[in-house]
Amino acid sequence: MFVYRRKAQYHETDRMGIIHHSNYVKWMEEARIEFMDSIGLSYREMEDLGVASPVVSINVEYKKQVEFDDKIEIRLSVSEYNGAVLEIEYEFYNLSKDEVCTHAVSRHCFIHGDRLVSLKKELPRLDADLREQLDL
Repeated sequence: MFVYRRKAQYHETDRMGIIHHSNYVKWMEEARIEFMDSIGLSYREMEDLGVASPVVSINVEYKKQVEFDDKIEIRLSVSEYNGAVLEIEYEFYNLSKDEVCTHAVSRHCFIHGDRLVSLKKELPRLDADLREQLDL
């Protein structure tokens, strides 16, 4: 499991004073980019090598609200990886309120140019690093 921490910012709140739902997807991306850095091949390096990993689907379940200044811990784990598909689960834990506030899942594929690829062939080092991260 990889842990990413951040503080909820004022500009991320809505009229009701809680974090707007759209920000959770942005936070997921922040956590995913940091996770990639932590396993040794940054998203930037991957793209420089010609491989991108677009989002195929996202599912977010909002359980408790997050407010400005709350400290959030995003617990990221790889729940599925087969070389061509990567699924990541995110548990958003509000450290300020000591509670789970959100659960989310994102699915990704890998492309080189306009074709789907397997990382095992395109980027074997990243493939090995992702396989080590499987939390199944």
